[in-house]
Amino acid sequence: MRAAVCASYGPPEVVRVEEVAPPSLGDGQVRVRVGAAAVNFPDVLIVANEYQLKVPVPFVPGSEFAGVVTEVAPEVRGVTVGARVSGTGLFGAFAEDVVVNANVVVPIPDGIDLTLAAAFGVAHRTAYHVLRSVACVQPGEELIVLGAGGGVGLAAVQLGVLLGASVTAVASSREKLDVAASYGATKLVDHRTTDLRQALRELLPQGADAVIDPVGGDLSEPALRALHYGGRFVTVGYASGVIPRVPLNLVLLKGMQILGFQMLDFVVHRGDELRRNEGELNAWFAAGRVVPHIGATFALEDVAAALRYVADGHAIGKVVLDI
Repeated sequence: MRAAVCASYGPPEVVRVEEVAPPSLGDGQVRVRVGAAAVNFPDVLIVANEYQLKVPVPFVPGSEFAGVVTEVAPEVRGVTVGARVSGTGLFGAFAEDVVVNANVVVPIPDGIDLTLAAAFGVAHRTAYHVLRSVACVQPGEELIVLGAGGGVGLAAVQLGVLLGASVTAVASSREKLDVAASYGATKLVDHRTTDLRQALRELLPQGADAVIDPVGGDLSEPALRALHYGGRFVTVGYASGVIPRVPLNLVLLKGMQILGFQMLDFVVHRGDELRRNEGELNAWFAAGRVVPHIGATFALEDVAAALRYVADGHAIGKVVLDI
């Protein structure tokens, strides 16, 4: 089969498409013929060996896919050959075939194509758990979304609007902000051309209720300062590559909450909320109320270019490999 292979750690250009043996099927697993795979920023970090979880080389990168089940281990129940499914894993998705545990694949709703299904899982699940259960966003609240042009950020804009919040989108270009506006953001800030702290003070004179931050770096503190007394700040990731240092006196003086999100917490500790949230989110997806924004599509042969596109911050919404 054809697959993208990372034979040594480094920049996106170390990844090459090669003919490799298909992965073997183990107990409790299914084989999926991949139709589309999404490219996420953690894929870039894993290839560079800069992610918090290490994958030994050589390996096939890619964490998010959609396709058709072609083989099922004998003891697996509930997944059948021919089923259209999507799934996530740490690696393996940038290939014609992927083998994963049966419990990580979910059915794709009728009428949803594989490209949209591949782009839906990671970003929208992350954003919805953050909004619904961590930030606890309520109708009528003021929500600031940093990195509003990226996968998680744009998903947070879409879902924040659906939850009834008034969304302020912060991004690095007018093009990204225009897309955020098309999904319902009503206040827009280009942090590359304006002072973020001043802009947020002018747009939100009474302060914001919540901030969603998948970026970190220099954006975190100005956004934190924009919260009113008792506001909630949720750190989701550090796409800027810089973990921010927060002056704790701000937290003390404003009675803020600083909260963190990682998916493993929900899988291990918050199973009831995970099932509730994903049931609600999947219903919106099946009904067409939530549609991932696909900003760019690449062929599998151009996987290095796709990874570079994401690494350099050009992605708007999701980037997808057509496999």
